Amino acid sequence: MRSSRITALALAGALSLGLLAACSTDDDPQGGDSASPGTEKVTITVAGLLPTADDAAKQQLAERVAAFEEKYPNITVEPQDYEWLASTFTTQLAGGTLPNVFEIPLTDGKTLIQNGQLADIDANVRALPYGEDFNPELIANGTGSDGKIYAVPAKSIYAVALHYNRTLFEKAGLDPDKPPTTWDEVRQYAQQIKEKTGVAGYATMALDNAGGWQLAAGANARGGVIETSDGSTYTATLTDPAVKEHLEWLKALRWEDESLLARADLGWGEINAAFAGGELAMYTSGSDVYNALVESNGVTEDWGYGLTAIPTSGSGGALTGGTLAAVTKQSTDAQKDAAVKWIDWWYLSKLQDKDQAVADAKTRAEADPAQAVGTPVLPIFSKELYEENLSWIQEYVNVPLEDMKGYTDVMFDQTLVPEASASVQDLYAQLFPVVQAVITDKNADVDALLEAANTTAQGIIDQNS
Repeated sequence: MRSSRITALALAGALSLGLLAACSTDDDPQGGDSASPGTEKVTITVAGLLPTADDAAKQQLAERVAAFEEKYPNITVEPQDYEWLASTFTTQLAGGTLPNVFEIPLTDGKTLIQNGQLADIDANVRALPYGEDFNPELIANGTGSDGKIYAVPAKSIYAVALHYNRTLFEKAGLDPDKPPTTWDEVRQYAQQIKEKTGVAGYATMALDNAGGWQLAAGANARGGVIETSDGSTYTATLTDPAVKEHLEWLKALRWEDESLLARADLGWGEINAAFAGGELAMYTSGSDVYNALVESNGVTEDWGYGLTAIPTSGSGGALTGGTLAAVTKQSTDAQKDAAVKWIDWWYLSKLQDKDQAVADAKTRAEADPAQAVGTPVLPIFSKELYEENLSWIQEYVNVPLEDMKGYTDVMFDQTLVPEASASVQDLYAQLFPVVQAVITDKNADVDALLEAANTTAQGIIDQNS
Protein backbone atom coordinates (compact mmCIF):
# COMPACT_ATOMS: atom_id res chain seq x y z
CA MET A 1 0.00 0.00 0.00
CA ARG A 2 2.18 2.67 1.34
CA SER A 3 3.59 3.33 -1.67
CA SER A 4 0.18 4.18 -0.50
CA ARG A 5 3.37 3.38 0.74
CA ILE A 6 2.47 5.35 -0.37
CA THR A 7 4.73 2.50 -1.51
CA ALA A 8 3.36 8.05 -0.46
CA LEU A 9 6.63 6.45 -1.42
CA ALA A 10 10.08 6.11 0.11
CA LEU A 11 12.70 8.23 -1.69
CA ALA A 12 15.32 6.59 -3.85
CA GLY A 13 19.00 7.46 -3.40
CA ALA A 14 20.88 9.81 -5.66
CA LEU A 15 24.38 9.66 -7.15
CA SER A 16 26.59 12.67 -7.64
CA LEU A 17 27.42 13.76 -11.16
CA GLY A 18 31.16 13.27 -10.77
CA LEU A 19 30.93 9.88 -9.11
CA LEU A 20 28.45 8.59 -11.62
CA ALA A 21 30.56 9.72 -14.52
CA ALA A 22 33.51 7.94 -12.94
CA CYS A 23 31.73 4.63 -12.39
CA SER A 24 29.57 4.45 -15.51
CA THR A 25 30.58 2.32 -18.47
CA ASP A 26 30.18 2.78 -22.19
CA ASP A 27 27.97 -0.26 -22.42
CA ASP A 28 24.28 0.30 -23.04
CA PRO A 29 22.47 -2.35 -20.97
CA GLN A 30 19.80 -2.62 -23.65
CA GLY A 31 22.11 -3.06 -26.58
CA GLY A 32 23.72 -0.35 -28.67
CA ASP A 33 24.85 3.11 -27.72
CA SER A 34 21.82 5.35 -27.30
CA ALA A 35 24.10 8.36 -27.76
CA SER A 36 25.23 7.31 -31.22
CA PRO A 37 24.64 9.67 -34.16
CA GLY A 38 21.17 9.50 -35.64
CA THR A 39 19.52 8.25 -32.47
CA GLU A 40 16.09 9.77 -31.94
CA LYS A 41 15.88 12.66 -29.51
CA VAL A 42 13.28 12.00 -26.84
CA THR A 43 11.90 13.66 -23.71
CA ILE A 44 10.39 11.72 -20.81
CA THR A 45 8.72 12.82 -17.62
CA VAL A 46 9.46 10.73 -14.54
CA ALA A 47 8.18 10.37 -11.00
CA GLY A 48 10.58 12.33 -8.85
CA LEU A 49 10.43 13.09 -5.15
CA LEU A 50 7.68 13.63 -2.64
CA PRO A 51 6.44 17.24 -2.62
CA THR A 52 7.85 17.54 0.91
CA ALA A 53 11.40 16.47 -0.03
CA ASP A 54 14.17 18.67 1.34
CA ASP A 55 16.66 20.71 -0.70
CA ALA A 56 19.44 18.12 -0.37
CA ALA A 57 17.28 15.42 -1.94
CA LYS A 58 16.22 17.78 -4.72
CA GLN A 59 19.84 18.65 -5.46
CA GLN A 60 20.81 14.99 -5.60
CA LEU A 61 18.00 14.26 -8.03
CA ALA A 62 19.11 17.16 -10.22
CA GLU A 63 22.67 15.84 -10.22
CA ARG A 64 21.53 12.37 -11.11
CA VAL A 65 19.38 13.63 -13.95
CA ALA A 66 22.37 15.60 -15.26
CA ALA A 67 24.58 12.51 -15.08
CA PHE A 68 21.96 10.42 -16.87
CA GLU A 69 21.62 13.00 -19.64
CA GLU A 70 25.41 13.08 -20.00
CA LYS A 71 25.42 9.33 -20.56
CA TYR A 72 22.35 9.46 -22.81
CA PRO A 73 22.53 12.88 -24.52
CA ASN A 74 19.58 12.06 -26.78
CA ILE A 75 17.27 11.72 -23.72
CA THR A 76 15.87 14.66 -21.78
CA VAL A 77 14.47 13.81 -18.34
CA GLU A 78 11.89 16.02 -16.64
CA PRO A 79 11.16 14.93 -13.04
CA GLN A 80 7.80 15.72 -11.46
CA ASP A 81 6.93 15.77 -7.77
CA TYR A 82 5.08 12.52 -7.18
CA GLU A 83 3.04 11.00 -4.38
CA TRP A 84 0.76 8.03 -5.00
CA LEU A 85 -2.62 8.64 -3.41
CA ALA A 86 -5.67 6.45 -3.89
CA SER A 87 -7.87 9.53 -4.01
CA THR A 88 -6.13 10.98 -7.08
CA PHE A 89 -4.36 8.17 -8.91
CA THR A 90 -7.34 6.82 -10.88
CA THR A 91 -8.17 10.28 -12.19
CA GLN A 92 -4.53 10.93 -13.13
CA LEU A 93 -4.30 7.60 -14.95
CA ALA A 94 -7.57 8.09 -16.84
CA GLY A 95 -6.73 11.68 -17.68
CA GLY A 96 -3.27 10.91 -19.02
CA THR A 97 -1.55 13.26 -16.58
CA LEU A 98 0.87 10.76 -15.06
CA PRO A 99 4.58 11.03 -15.95
CA ASN A 100 5.96 8.51 -18.47
CA VAL A 101 7.60 6.66 -15.58
CA PHE A 102 5.30 6.42 -12.58
CA GLU A 103 5.05 4.40 -9.38
CA ILE A 104 2.28 2.15 -8.10
CA PRO A 105 1.78 -0.13 -5.10
CA LEU A 106 3.13 -3.63 -5.63
CA THR A 107 -0.31 -5.21 -5.58
CA ASP A 108 -1.88 -2.85 -8.12
CA GLY A 109 0.22 -4.23 -10.96
CA LYS A 110 -1.98 -7.19 -11.81
CA THR A 111 -5.18 -5.14 -11.98
CA LEU A 112 -3.66 -2.40 -14.14
CA ILE A 113 -2.11 -4.98 -16.47
CA GLN A 114 -5.40 -6.84 -16.78
CA ASN A 115 -7.13 -3.56 -17.60
CA GLY A 116 -4.58 -2.81 -20.31
CA GLN A 117 -3.41 0.38 -18.60
CA LEU A 118 0.37 -0.19 -18.57
CA ALA A 119 2.87 -0.20 -21.42
CA ASP A 120 4.50 -3.48 -22.44
CA ILE A 121 8.18 -3.07 -21.44
CA ASP A 122 9.06 -6.77 -21.54
CA ALA A 123 11.78 -6.67 -24.21
CA ASN A 124 13.37 -3.55 -22.70
CA VAL A 125 13.54 -5.03 -19.19
CA ARG A 126 14.75 -8.47 -20.25
CA ALA A 127 17.57 -6.81 -22.19
CA LEU A 128 19.03 -5.44 -18.95
CA PRO A 129 22.01 -7.42 -17.63
CA TYR A 130 19.91 -8.51 -14.66
CA GLY A 131 16.60 -8.70 -16.52
CA GLU A 132 16.07 -12.34 -15.58
CA ASP A 133 17.36 -12.05 -12.00
CA PHE A 134 14.45 -10.45 -10.15
CA ASN A 135 13.00 -12.14 -7.10
CA PRO A 136 10.33 -14.23 -8.89
CA GLU A 137 7.68 -13.55 -6.25
CA LEU A 138 8.13 -9.81 -6.75
CA ILE A 139 8.41 -9.60 -10.54
CA ALA A 140 5.24 -11.69 -10.74
CA ASN A 141 3.32 -8.62 -9.55
CA GLY A 142 4.36 -6.79 -12.71
CA THR A 143 3.93 -9.70 -15.11
CA GLY A 144 0.80 -10.30 -17.15
CA SER A 145 -0.97 -13.56 -17.91
CA ASP A 146 0.83 -13.43 -21.26
CA GLY A 147 4.16 -13.77 -19.44
CA LYS A 148 5.28 -10.27 -20.40
CA ILE A 149 6.68 -7.69 -17.97
CA TYR A 150 4.70 -4.47 -17.61
CA ALA A 151 6.18 -3.14 -14.33
CA VAL A 152 9.22 -3.89 -12.20
CA PRO A 153 9.97 -3.77 -8.46
CA ALA A 154 11.65 -0.42 -8.18
CA LYS A 155 11.91 0.75 -4.61
CA SER A 156 12.30 -0.84 -1.26
CA ILE A 157 10.11 -3.83 -0.57
CA TYR A 158 8.96 -3.61 3.00
CA ALA A 159 7.26 -5.51 5.77
CA VAL A 160 5.04 -3.56 8.13
CA ALA A 161 6.92 -2.98 11.39
CA LEU A 162 6.59 -1.07 14.66
CA HIS A 163 8.34 2.33 14.83
CA TYR A 164 9.01 3.88 18.21
CA ASN A 165 10.52 6.90 19.93
CA ARG A 166 13.39 5.71 22.14
CA THR A 167 13.59 9.04 23.94
CA LEU A 168 9.95 8.83 25.04
CA PHE A 169 10.53 5.24 26.15
CA GLU A 170 13.35 6.40 28.42
CA LYS A 171 11.31 9.29 29.81
CA ALA A 172 8.54 6.85 30.66
CA GLY A 173 10.94 4.48 32.46
CA LEU A 174 10.91 1.88 29.67
CA ASP A 175 13.98 0.16 28.24
CA PRO A 176 14.26 1.23 24.58
CA ASP A 177 16.42 -1.83 23.90
CA LYS A 178 13.48 -4.04 24.88
CA PRO A 179 10.59 -2.88 22.68
CA PRO A 180 7.22 -4.62 22.98
CA THR A 181 6.78 -8.00 21.32
CA THR A 182 3.04 -8.52 21.85
CA TRP A 183 0.00 -6.32 21.34
CA ASP A 184 -0.70 -6.51 25.07
CA GLU A 185 2.77 -5.11 25.71
CA VAL A 186 2.23 -2.36 23.14
CA ARG A 187 -0.89 -1.37 25.04
CA GLN A 188 0.93 -1.45 28.40
CA TYR A 189 3.84 0.59 27.04
CA ALA A 190 1.47 3.10 25.42
CA GLN A 191 -0.41 3.59 28.67
CA GLN A 192 2.79 4.07 30.68
CA ILE A 193 4.15 6.57 28.17
CA LYS A 194 0.92 8.56 28.29
CA GLU A 195 0.88 8.55 32.10
CA LYS A 196 4.55 9.46 32.52
CA THR A 197 5.06 11.93 29.67
CA GLY A 198 1.62 13.14 28.64
CA VAL A 199 2.37 12.12 25.04
CA ALA A 200 0.14 9.67 23.20
CA GLY A 201 1.70 6.24 23.46
CA TYR A 202 0.30 4.99 20.16
CA ALA A 203 -1.30 6.28 16.96
CA THR A 204 -2.74 4.75 13.83
CA MET A 205 -3.33 5.87 10.29
CA ALA A 206 -7.00 6.52 9.66
CA LEU A 207 -7.10 8.86 6.67
CA ASP A 208 -7.84 7.57 3.19
CA ASN A 209 -6.78 4.05 2.19
CA ALA A 210 -3.77 4.23 4.50
CA GLY A 211 -6.12 3.68 7.43
CA GLY A 212 -7.49 0.50 5.86
CA TRP A 213 -3.97 -0.63 4.99
CA GLN A 214 -2.82 -0.45 8.60
CA LEU A 215 -5.98 -2.06 9.93
CA ALA A 216 -5.31 -4.94 7.53
CA ALA A 217 -1.73 -5.09 8.80
CA GLY A 218 -2.97 -5.37 12.38
CA ALA A 219 -5.41 -8.13 11.38
CA ASN A 220 -2.71 -10.01 9.45
CA ALA A 221 -0.43 -9.84 12.49
CA ARG A 222 -3.18 -11.49 14.52
CA GLY A 223 -3.68 -14.28 11.98
CA GLY A 224 -6.54 -12.80 9.96
CA VAL A 225 -7.03 -11.78 6.33
CA ILE A 226 -9.32 -9.33 4.58
CA GLU A 227 -9.81 -11.48 1.48
CA THR A 228 -9.76 -15.17 0.55
CA SER A 229 -9.64 -16.90 -2.82
CA ASP A 230 -10.15 -20.38 -4.23
CA GLY A 231 -8.01 -19.50 -7.21
CA SER A 232 -10.77 -18.02 -9.34
CA THR A 233 -13.27 -16.40 -6.97
CA TYR A 234 -12.38 -13.73 -4.42
CA THR A 235 -14.30 -13.24 -1.20
CA ALA A 236 -14.10 -10.17 1.04
CA THR A 237 -13.53 -11.10 4.69
CA LEU A 238 -13.57 -7.71 6.39
CA THR A 239 -15.59 -9.38 9.16
CA ASP A 240 -12.68 -11.70 9.99
CA PRO A 241 -12.43 -11.96 13.82
CA ALA A 242 -8.88 -10.63 13.69
CA VAL A 243 -10.07 -7.41 12.03
CA LYS A 244 -12.57 -6.88 14.83
CA GLU A 245 -9.97 -7.82 17.46
CA HIS A 246 -7.60 -5.12 16.25
CA LEU A 247 -10.36 -2.53 16.09
CA GLU A 248 -11.47 -3.36 19.63
CA TRP A 249 -7.84 -3.06 20.72
CA LEU A 250 -7.62 0.42 19.17
CA LYS A 251 -10.93 1.32 20.77
CA ALA A 252 -9.62 0.29 24.19
CA LEU A 253 -6.50 2.43 23.78
CA ARG A 254 -8.60 5.39 22.71
CA TRP A 255 -11.46 5.31 25.20
CA GLU A 256 -10.31 3.20 28.16
CA ASP A 257 -6.60 4.04 28.39
CA GLU A 258 -6.69 7.41 26.58
CA SER A 259 -3.26 6.52 25.21
CA LEU A 260 -4.18 6.58 21.50
CA LEU A 261 -3.60 9.86 19.69
CA ALA A 262 -7.12 11.21 19.12
CA ARG A 263 -6.64 12.10 15.47
CA ALA A 264 -8.61 10.53 12.64
CA ASP A 265 -6.84 12.66 10.01
CA LEU A 266 -3.54 10.79 9.87
CA GLY A 267 -2.50 9.36 6.53
CA TRP A 268 0.97 8.06 5.70
CA GLY A 269 2.60 11.47 5.46
CA GLU A 270 0.66 12.98 8.33
CA ILE A 271 1.56 10.27 10.82
CA ASN A 272 5.23 10.50 9.84
CA ALA A 273 5.14 14.23 10.54
CA ALA A 274 3.35 13.72 13.86
CA PHE A 275 5.86 11.08 14.93
CA ALA A 276 8.83 13.25 13.97
CA GLY A 277 7.21 16.14 15.86
CA GLY A 278 6.98 14.13 19.08
CA GLU A 279 3.16 13.78 19.13
CA LEU A 280 3.25 10.00 19.56
CA ALA A 281 5.56 7.23 20.71
CA MET A 282 4.63 4.22 18.53
CA TYR A 283 2.93 3.41 15.24
CA THR A 284 3.03 0.80 12.50
CA SER A 285 4.10 1.44 8.91
CA GLY A 286 6.45 0.01 6.30
CA SER A 287 9.85 -1.00 7.66
CA ASP A 288 11.55 1.44 5.26
CA VAL A 289 9.82 4.60 6.49
CA TYR A 290 13.00 5.89 8.18
CA ASN A 291 14.11 7.24 4.77
CA ALA A 292 11.04 9.46 4.57
CA LEU A 293 11.41 10.53 8.21
CA VAL A 294 14.94 11.74 7.41
CA GLU A 295 14.30 13.26 4.01
CA SER A 296 10.91 14.87 4.61
CA ASN A 297 10.57 15.24 8.39
CA GLY A 298 14.02 16.21 9.66
CA VAL A 299 14.75 13.11 11.76
CA THR A 300 18.48 12.64 12.36
CA GLU A 301 20.61 9.68 13.42
CA ASP A 302 20.68 10.85 17.04
CA TRP A 303 16.95 11.71 17.16
CA GLY A 304 16.07 8.58 19.10
CA TYR A 305 14.39 6.43 16.45
CA GLY A 306 13.72 2.75 17.09
CA LEU A 307 12.44 -0.03 14.83
CA THR A 308 11.16 -3.46 15.80
CA ALA A 309 9.05 -6.23 14.32
CA ILE A 310 5.29 -5.91 14.36
CA PRO A 311 3.87 -8.10 17.15
CA THR A 312 2.34 -11.32 15.83
CA SER A 313 0.27 -14.06 17.34
CA GLY A 314 -0.98 -17.47 16.21
CA SER A 315 -0.55 -17.83 12.46
CA GLY A 316 -0.07 -14.09 12.04
CA GLY A 317 2.66 -12.42 10.06
CA ALA A 318 3.93 -9.10 8.77
CA LEU A 319 2.06 -7.55 5.84
CA THR A 320 4.41 -6.87 2.93
CA GLY A 321 4.26 -4.40 0.08
CA GLY A 322 6.37 -2.11 -2.00
CA THR A 323 6.58 -0.15 -5.21
CA LEU A 324 6.51 -1.00 -8.91
CA ALA A 325 7.76 1.33 -11.61
CA ALA A 326 5.64 1.36 -14.75
CA VAL A 327 5.42 3.26 -18.02
CA THR A 328 2.33 4.99 -19.37
CA LYS A 329 0.42 3.31 -22.16
CA GLN A 330 0.63 6.51 -24.21
CA SER A 331 4.44 6.43 -24.32
CA THR A 332 6.06 6.02 -27.74
CA ASP A 333 8.54 3.22 -28.38
CA ALA A 334 11.38 5.72 -28.02
CA GLN A 335 9.95 6.93 -24.71
CA LYS A 336 9.54 3.34 -23.48
CA ASP A 337 13.18 2.64 -24.28
CA ALA A 338 14.27 5.82 -22.52
CA ALA A 339 11.96 5.09 -19.60
CA VAL A 340 13.49 1.68 -18.91
CA LYS A 341 16.95 3.19 -19.14
CA TRP A 342 15.85 5.68 -16.46
CA ILE A 343 14.32 2.92 -14.31
CA ASP A 344 17.64 1.07 -14.50
CA TRP A 345 19.61 4.23 -13.68
CA TRP A 346 17.43 5.68 -10.90
CA TYR A 347 16.15 2.59 -9.12
CA LEU A 348 18.02 -0.60 -9.86
CA SER A 349 21.60 -0.44 -11.12
CA LYS A 350 22.97 0.58 -7.73
CA LEU A 351 21.66 -2.72 -6.34
CA GLN A 352 23.75 -4.64 -8.87
CA ASP A 353 26.93 -2.63 -9.36
CA LYS A 354 29.45 -1.99 -6.57
CA ASP A 355 30.77 1.29 -7.98
CA GLN A 356 27.30 2.76 -8.32
CA ALA A 357 26.26 1.45 -4.91
CA VAL A 358 29.26 3.10 -3.25
CA ALA A 359 28.81 6.33 -5.19
CA ASP A 360 25.16 6.49 -4.21
CA ALA A 361 25.88 5.82 -0.55
CA LYS A 362 28.74 8.33 -0.42
CA THR A 363 26.64 11.08 -1.97
CA ARG A 364 23.71 10.48 0.34
CA ALA A 365 25.90 10.30 3.44
CA GLU A 366 27.78 13.49 2.56
CA ALA A 367 24.70 15.53 1.62
CA ASP A 368 23.71 18.51 3.77
CA PRO A 369 21.61 17.42 5.50
CA ALA A 370 22.72 13.81 5.26
CA GLN A 371 20.29 11.34 3.69
CA ALA A 372 19.63 7.86 5.09
CA VAL A 373 21.97 5.07 3.99
CA GLY A 374 21.36 1.46 4.98
CA THR A 375 17.69 1.47 5.99
CA PRO A 376 16.59 -2.20 6.26
CA VAL A 377 14.49 -3.42 3.32
CA LEU A 378 13.61 -6.76 1.76
CA PRO A 379 15.64 -7.66 -1.36
CA ILE A 380 14.39 -6.97 -4.89
CA PHE A 381 16.84 -9.55 -6.20
CA SER A 382 18.36 -12.07 -3.75
CA LYS A 383 19.21 -12.07 -0.07
CA GLU A 384 22.83 -12.78 -0.97
CA LEU A 385 23.08 -9.78 -3.30
CA TYR A 386 21.35 -7.61 -0.69
CA GLU A 387 23.90 -8.57 1.95
CA GLU A 388 26.76 -8.08 -0.50
CA ASN A 389 25.42 -4.64 -1.33
CA LEU A 390 25.45 -3.72 2.36
CA SER A 391 29.07 -4.83 2.62
CA TRP A 392 29.96 -2.53 -0.28
CA ILE A 393 28.50 0.54 1.41
CA GLN A 394 29.32 -0.26 5.04
CA GLU A 395 31.58 2.79 5.33
CA TYR A 396 28.65 5.10 4.61
CA VAL A 397 25.81 3.46 6.53
CA ASN A 398 24.43 6.15 8.82
CA VAL A 399 21.12 4.75 10.04
CA PRO A 400 20.98 3.63 13.70
CA LEU A 401 21.10 -0.11 12.95
CA GLU A 402 21.76 -0.95 16.60
CA ASP A 403 18.39 0.61 17.39
CA MET A 404 16.69 -1.42 14.66
CA LYS A 405 17.73 -4.88 15.82
CA GLY A 406 14.22 -5.79 16.93
CA TYR A 407 13.44 -5.81 13.21
CA THR A 408 16.72 -6.74 11.51
CA ASP A 409 17.20 -9.79 13.73
CA VAL A 410 14.01 -11.35 12.33
CA MET A 411 13.48 -9.68 8.94
CA PHE A 412 14.43 -12.76 6.93
CA ASP A 413 12.76 -15.24 9.28
CA GLN A 414 9.40 -13.70 10.11
CA THR A 415 6.22 -14.89 8.42
CA LEU A 416 5.32 -12.54 5.57
CA VAL A 417 1.76 -11.94 4.41
CA PRO A 418 1.08 -10.55 0.91
CA GLU A 419 -1.56 -7.92 0.37
CA ALA A 420 -4.96 -9.00 -0.91
CA SER A 421 -4.97 -9.78 -4.64
CA ALA A 422 -8.31 -8.48 -5.89
CA SER A 423 -9.50 -4.87 -5.50
CA VAL A 424 -7.17 -4.34 -2.55
CA GLN A 425 -7.39 -0.56 -2.61
CA ASP A 426 -11.18 -0.80 -2.63
CA LEU A 427 -11.01 -3.02 0.47
CA TYR A 428 -8.83 -0.47 2.22
CA ALA A 429 -11.26 2.25 1.18
CA GLN A 430 -14.09 0.42 2.96
CA LEU A 431 -12.04 -0.14 6.10
CA PHE A 432 -10.62 3.29 6.85
CA PRO A 433 -14.00 4.86 7.79
CA VAL A 434 -14.37 2.10 10.38
CA VAL A 435 -11.02 3.08 11.89
CA GLN A 436 -12.12 6.72 11.94
CA ALA A 437 -15.37 5.75 13.67
CA VAL A 438 -13.52 3.90 16.42
CA ILE A 439 -11.32 6.94 17.05
CA THR A 440 -14.12 9.49 17.05
CA ASP A 441 -17.11 7.60 18.49
CA LYS A 442 -16.92 5.85 21.85
CA ASN A 443 -20.08 3.90 21.02
CA ALA A 444 -19.07 2.83 17.51
CA ASP A 445 -20.69 -0.52 16.64
CA VAL A 446 -17.74 -2.40 15.20
CA ASP A 447 -19.75 -5.44 14.09
CA ALA A 448 -22.33 -3.38 12.19
CA LEU A 449 -19.68 -1.20 10.59
CA LEU A 450 -17.67 -4.20 9.39
CA GLU A 451 -20.76 -5.98 8.06
CA ALA A 452 -21.69 -2.95 5.98
CA ALA A 453 -18.12 -2.49 4.77
CA ASN A 454 -17.84 -6.15 3.80
CA THR A 455 -21.08 -6.09 1.81
CA THR A 456 -19.93 -3.07 -0.18
CA ALA A 457 -16.45 -4.53 -0.69
CA GLN A 458 -17.82 -7.79 -2.03
CA GLY A 459 -20.01 -5.91 -4.46
CA ILE A 460 -16.95 -4.07 -5.79
CA ILE A 461 -14.96 -7.31 -6.12
CA ASP A 462 -17.80 -8.93 -8.04
CA GLN A 463 -18.14 -5.90 -10.29
CA ASN A 464 -14.41 -5.91 -11.06
CA SER A 465 -14.22 -9.65 -11.69
